[in-house]
This record gives sequence, structure tokens and C-alpha cells, in this order.
Amino acid sequence: MTRWHQSGTRRDMCILLAEAGELRGQKLKTRLESHYDKQLDPKRYYATLDRLVESGHVEKRVEGLYDVFSLTDAGEARLREQFDWMREKVEE
Repeated sequence: MTRWHQSGTRRDMCILLAEAGELRGQKLKTRLESHYDKQLDPKRYYATLDRLVESGHVEKRVEGLYDVFSLTDAGEARLREQFDWMREKVEE
């Protein structure tokens, strides 16, 4: 498997996008912060999100004043591979 998301934050961003279909950047950040029960550094958060866009796993489009993000087919495929790998390890 590629090193497409070495951090849990990248993985969790993809999970939330898979669930929602698409989210504005701030809404995604709010959901992550709620899950982690702590505030995320905005610069680090957006840098992480940009890496997912650059790698082709997340798509960004502009809607008025907002950036809206969604999981690409490649991102969904990697997320499913990660899920299958995790399930395999837990069920062993």
C-alpha cells in the first residue's frame, strides 16, 4: 500500500468525507475537532488537507467564498483498502 496517509488525521478526514459526500473545509475541521475533542491548528489542518488534494485522494472545488472537499475515486479505493487491512488485523 502506498504512503497515501501516514497520519491518522488524513485517514480520518477521508472517513468523514466518505460519510458526508462533500464538506466545506471549516465544516470538516469542526467535525474532526469534535471527534478528537480538541482544536486543530488551522495551518497544519489546511496543509494536511492540501496534501490529500495534491495526492489525488481528495478533490477541492470553490463554491462562492468556500472551498468544498470530496473524496475522489482513488481516495475511496485507498480508504477501503485501509479498512480491509484494519479489519483483517483486528479479526485475526
